[in-house]
Amino acid sequence: MVLAQLMAIAALEDGRYGQAFPFLGGGGERRGKAIVAYCRLDDRPIRLRSRVDHPDYVIVQDPTILGELDVTKGLKPQGLILINTTKEPSELGLPSWMRVHTFHKMQQPKASLGRPLSNTFLLGAFSAITGELSLQAVTKAVSKRFPGQVGEENSRIVEQSFKEFEGEGS
Repeated sequence: MVLAQLMAIAALEDGRYGQAFPFLGGGGERRGKAIVAYCRLDDRPIRLRSRVDHPDYVIVQDPTILGELDVTKGLKPQGLILINTTKEPSELGLPSWMRVHTFHKMQQPKASLGRPLSNTFLLGAFSAITGELSLQAVTKAVSKRFPGQVGEENSRIVEQSFKEFEGEGS
């Protein structure tokens, strides 16, 4: 849910509209079950308040859910899946026609807290690959959400992953 919130905040920083919300009832309220969150980004005010059935993008933070959920369901034909894994896209068993990006190039960095920061790592990669959010807006959103040293560390990770994936867009 934090990643979706950061995306919506970054959209606002870019002068756009953003909306983020969790899908309650999908099993995420039980410990160990997948959590689904949605984020809408648009240049016009967003009035719709429902699940996203036909996404442009899917971001998978935990690749173990690939066996639990059909993450490709409803994905638009030109859509993109971004998966937090070091595996090659061909190793994931997803249809070959799908655009899939994984982190096979580099290991996810760990913050000084000693744990992976997949939210901000994925956010930087998403903004670089899709061009939907500017790097400046994303780092501002991260700083607002995580003030102080934690925000600085997360902003550094956003910038690092953005640079790593810059130019890989569609």
